[in-house]
Amino acid sequence: MRRGVAIVTALVLFGEAVGIVLINAVLATITENQNMSLAGMDPEAMTTGTWVMGGVSGLLLALCGVIALLAGVRDRSPGRLGRIVLIGCAVVHGVLGAVTVGLIGWSAFAFMMAVLALLVLTLLAYGPEAPADGDRAGEEPAPAAV
Repeated sequence: MRRGVAIVTALVLFGEAVGIVLINAVLATITENQNMSLAGMDPEAMTTGTWVMGGVSGLLLALCGVIALLAGVRDRSPGRLGRIVLIGCAVVHGVLGAVTVGLIGWSAFAFMMAVLALLVLTLLAYGPEAPADGDRAGEEPAPAAV
């Protein structure tokens, strides 16, 4: 079951990466076409910033998807750095879920919480490995020296 959860998580993250890039592309195009400015900021800087934010967000989500996909295909826990990246992605989804409930609505909140649940399930399913049979499993602890 854990392979399936990791692969579904990866597919959802890949889809979310494409969606974020597309949303930012639309926002950048609208900003450029309407020559919009915020508090006197250069409109070209706003357009460039929107493109960069979309690209970076998409790349980070794709990286998280690759980590989850590798965990599912290999059926092994991601390394320390991979777990840190997935934990960071889960935290971001939790915070953005709290923000989206007020700005966008409950459906966006439900989506963000579903992605958060998939990330947490993936992290828990591939938690720390149990010690092998020969690695002090079942041994009594040494008595304390007085």
